[in-house]
Amino acid sequence: MKKVFLGGTCNESTWRDELIPMLKIAYFNPVVDDWSPECMAEEIKQRKECDYVLYVITPKMTGVYAIAEVIDDSNKRPNKTFFVFLKKDGKNQFSKGQLKSLKSVAGMVIRNGGQVANSLIEIANLLNNGV
Repeated sequence: MKKVFLGGTCNESTWRDELIPMLKIAYFNPVVDDWSPECMAEEIKQRKECDYVLYVITPKMTGVYAIAEVIDDSNKRPNKTFFVFLKKDGKNQFSKGQLKSLKSVAGMVIRNGGQVANSLIEIANLLNNGV
């Protein structure tokens, strides 16, 4: 069975909880209660081994590492890299400037050979249908 790595925004974002019930493939959720060196090692392993890597960015993002990861993966493993950014996450929403930057990131992912979806439903359909 195919498997997808669920990377991207944490910070109590519920996108994973919304996406997981829609998935008909296996997944690795890197979010844990107590982050440890072992968890980091497992995340790196899963990111390499999963058939697909998905990065969902929402306005609850506080760090930028997931952006670096999606660009890195879209360069190194373009056929398995997927990117989605959600304009809203609960009460949070991106500014116009942030949306412009995220659209540029999406364009870069596409130019590198990765795929971009516009919603969780769209990405679930892509992943479930074997892309």
